[in-house]
Amino acid sequence: MIDLELDELYQDLVDVVREFAQQVVAPVSAKHDAEHSFPYEVVAQMGELGLFGLPISEEYGGSGGDYFALALALEELGRVDQSVAITLEAGVSLGAMPIFRFGNEEQKQRWLPDLAAGKNLAGFGLTEPGAGSDASATRTKAKLENGQWVVDGSKEFITNSGTDITSLVTVTAVTGVNEATGKKEISTIIVPSGTEGFTAEPAYNKVGWHASDTHPLSFNGARVPEENLLGERGRGYAYFLEILDEGRIAIAALATGAAQGCLDEAVTYAKNRQSFGSSIGKNQGISFMIARMASRVHTARLAYYAAAAKMLAGKDFKIEAAHAKLVASEAAMDNARDATQIFGGYGFINESLVARHYRDSKILEIGEGTTQVQLMLIARSLGL
Repeated sequence: MIDLELDELYQDLVDVVREFAQQVVAPVSAKHDAEHSFPYEVVAQMGELGLFGLPISEEYGGSGGDYFALALALEELGRVDQSVAITLEAGVSLGAMPIFRFGNEEQKQRWLPDLAAGKNLAGFGLTEPGAGSDASATRTKAKLENGQWVVDGSKEFITNSGTDITSLVTVTAVTGVNEATGKKEISTIIVPSGTEGFTAEPAYNKVGWHASDTHPLSFNGARVPEENLLGERGRGYAYFLEILDEGRIAIAALATGAAQGCLDEAVTYAKNRQSFGSSIGKNQGISFMIARMASRVHTARLAYYAAAAKMLAGKDFKIEAAHAKLVASEAAMDNARDATQIFGGYGFINESLVARHYRDSKILEIGEGTTQVQLMLIARSLGL
């Protein structure tokens, strides 16, 4: 028998995060969005709730939960504030998880407790000016000299990389050439904040996600100890692909929340907005538009639930994650567009939630693998 109902522990988590999102996050979202300011006070309270440690073992300061719990929390936060949701997603999925998955015991003990507590954040240094979807085109280099890695290069669009509480970034870098294949040997290096030669350049002026911290990074002879190699030398590209597969489930959950938030706003507005003597929701053109929005949310949620189920069962979930990311990101963008249309002029005012979702949702079709990358993965799985 298939049961898609959440068990008590998951439902309790959803209820707690939903209340937190409504009472703590929502009241300050417009302010931080308008000011392009990072919500340190919200992040601190998220840490106190244990959200940053949801999928991390208790021995490293986490909650001992699983990745699906993180996804559920992201959906609830994504309903009201995508900037806050992506701060959590990147802080856990992209920041802490590489160390949790691939770090040695010393690295885990050193870095994870503060990351799991939300006291610190970490960045995921993969994308470069010429290496986005094609991460194998990495040009950043790390050379071993006298027991130290010397890192030179640059990264782009790195979330949580320049806050006052950022403690490190994990960076993919070319560390040599694979003699067997002749291809680049890509490894992963931990570069702590404050390392000489490592600079978080001025933050981007983005279309959306205004309260999320995003910077280009530069490395000019940045030196870190040899023991800052994360995992095995030459396995960095494989590690980051694995992290991205997991991250696509997380992004799908966030996108589902955004789509749900747009649906919520549209339903409320359509019931209350009067035109020609009745609510606009009585107009079939509006009601059918909202019905399609509901269907998109339903489909997106089922998709990320299915991907998470395979992941937790220890099965290959790459294609399910691609389906989820594709369906949910498009649902978020489509619902944002439709909600803005339903709100009319009010939907074009930046202070409104639907306007924020309209600006924020586009990046969901780009980050952690574009729509075209997901289509490519799905097509390949069909033998095409």
